[in-house]
Amino acid sequence: MDLARPQVAARRTRSAAARLGLVAVPVAFFAVFFAYPVAAIVARGLHVDGAWRFGRLWDVLEQSDIRHVLWFTTWQALASTALTLLIALPGAYVFARFDFPGKQVLRAVVTVPFVLPTVVVGTAFLALVGRGGLLDELWGVRLDTTVWAILLAHVFFNYAVVVRTVGGLWAQLDPRQEEAARMLGASRWTAWRTVTLPALGPAVAAAALMVFLFTFTSFGVVQILGGPAFSTLEVEIYRQTSEIFDLSTAAVLTIVQFLAVGSILAVHAWTVRRRESALRLVDASVTARRPRGAGQWALLAGVLAVVAVLLVLPLAVLVRRSLDAPGFGYYRALTESDGGVFLVAPIEAIGNSLQYAVVATLIAVLVGGLAAAALTRRDAGRFVRGFDALLMLPLGVSAVTVGFGFLISLDEPPLDLRSSWILVPLAQALVGVPFVVRTMLPVLRAVDDRLREAAAVLGASPWRVWREIDLPMVRRALLIAAGFAFAVSLGEFGATVFIARPDNPTLPVAVARLLGRAGDLNYGQAMALSTVLMVVCAVALLVLERLRTDRTGEF
Repeated sequence: MDLARPQVAARRTRSAAARLGLVAVPVAFFAVFFAYPVAAIVARGLHVDGAWRFGRLWDVLEQSDIRHVLWFTTWQALASTALTLLIALPGAYVFARFDFPGKQVLRAVVTVPFVLPTVVVGTAFLALVGRGGLLDELWGVRLDTTVWAILLAHVFFNYAVVVRTVGGLWAQLDPRQEEAARMLGASRWTAWRTVTLPALGPAVAAAALMVFLFTFTSFGVVQILGGPAFSTLEVEIYRQTSEIFDLSTAAVLTIVQFLAVGSILAVHAWTVRRRESALRLVDASVTARRPRGAGQWALLAGVLAVVAVLLVLPLAVLVRRSLDAPGFGYYRALTESDGGVFLVAPIEAIGNSLQYAVVATLIAVLVGGLAAAALTRRDAGRFVRGFDALLMLPLGVSAVTVGFGFLISLDEPPLDLRSSWILVPLAQALVGVPFVVRTMLPVLRAVDDRLREAAAVLGASPWRVWREIDLPMVRRALLIAAGFAFAVSLGEFGATVFIARPDNPTLPVAVARLLGRAGDLNYGQAMALSTVLMVVCAVALLVLERLRTDRTGEF
């Protein structure tokens, strides 16, 4: 027994060192490239003439136009969330309980909008409801610069969040529990309300919170469709930073958004823990069946109609508008440089975006993979578990703030990166890391800890344990995580718009610049570039769908 104690102590020491090593890289990455830039821009706005001016917080919040921005940001996020749940929950049920031909293809189609850049989403709806759009051509109706265009675009973007999050759980709920309630005399509605709905509650809450988070921080969609009449916090931060150069007001709005996002993520983490610990699930493959009866077939037809009109039609109109010029004229025009807004031909943005996205994906997989491995360990302390929530912050904190923070904080040795190409993939990787963590963490947690312990007892180093035990089991999840990081990096806009150099624009930045210029040629080129970006993202998603498993298929 005494001889075993030194071995146990040595193993614990190695385990603690391995845990610190795993978490060191993610902590350093987020400290340097997230916390530091955000703190720098907030400090720049509130620290004036050698003194802190916290009274500026109340001065800004008392302004009527700022209160209007806060009200509209909250109101449209609540409305978008409610509308998304109303439209998407029937789809979640259909994907969970029905089995029909083409289901996997339809699942990929439903998910395409979520991985599309917000600039493409805004452009697609502009082609549908804007000047010269389909509704304008057919009935003379324009919805751009109206709140309805924004709400519908948000539903388009977040439909898959509800379908994947709620539908993924719904498919694994044992239907025999509801059937038992009906055998005891409960009506179909009563059985669903008292048995199924409480079990779905955590998933519905988690989906609603995620939709609210994405719409509360909406930038690209509102920037393109809202016009001067509508402005969210994110858009207002961009306007105050890049147009008015009022860093003090931008800093206050950043603090407000940071506090709001932190609260949302805290509630989201609580609902996810409830979902993970309070349910007994069955194999999803045994709960789906072919629709039976006229009512179920009508429900399936209704969901298909919603997908066709709300999700497919805007993208189809986008493609059609890109082909309006004869002989692929808009696409050919992408190869020409005008020497104005673009120092290079717009088509070069495709190569730039692909190169940046590959580098950002490598960074995100490295940082996110280490973070997920650290969070998986049973001996993880409170600091490591708290870091789990911090990893989600880049999804909600203003990307505009991060991008501008890069410019004003990473400008001195040893981190003078303002003129370096690496700045763009670093910003993109910040958004990709949470997706990597959320994709890999459930699979890593499913690995039997006894396998790791047995390998360690036999003398395997932590690195060999990971290589021999974890990696073979999570290889597919790792590929899926890389795919999500690639798609998200490809479409990042909020931070990239600040730091992308004029001679190296990314696809979303190029689309936004073309939309900001008058003329049918510029508009058509924006449609063409958006179509290219959509196709690239869709191809990446189809590859992910082939790799997807039930365990790794949810957001």
